[in-house]
Formats: sequence, structure tokens, C-alpha cells
Amino acid sequence: MGFMMAMGSCFGCKKLFSFNPDRVPSFKGEPICRECIDKVNAKRKEMGSPLWLVPVDAYEPQEVA
Repeated sequence: MGFMMAMGSCFGCKKLFSFNPDRVPSFKGEPICRECIDKVNAKRKEMGSPLWLVPVDAYEPQEVA
């Protein structure tokens, strides 16, 4: 058993970050970092739009067999 994480740049801010590739929120296939998702959700809340759901393990290592 082991763990895996992916690294990539955020769709929004272009910052390099690590994430669980199966769980991270994305837009058009590009991952979105926690900071940007929090900003997007704050704006969506202001506008009365539904928030983007973020799995609790989206930014954690993924267990693999």
C-alpha cells in the first residue's frame, strides 16, 4: 500500500500545488487550488449561486493499493 498525489498549476492563480487527482475541483480539466475555490465560493455565496462542493480529501494524498 502507498500514497499518491499529483502536482499541477491552478487554473485560477497558476500557483503550483499538490492535490488528489480524483477528488480535486477542476474547471475544463484544470485543477483549482483551495485558495481559489474559497474565493470563488465566497463570490458565489454573495450572488446566491450554489457553492462548488469540495471533498474533504481533495488536497490530501490518495491511498493506492
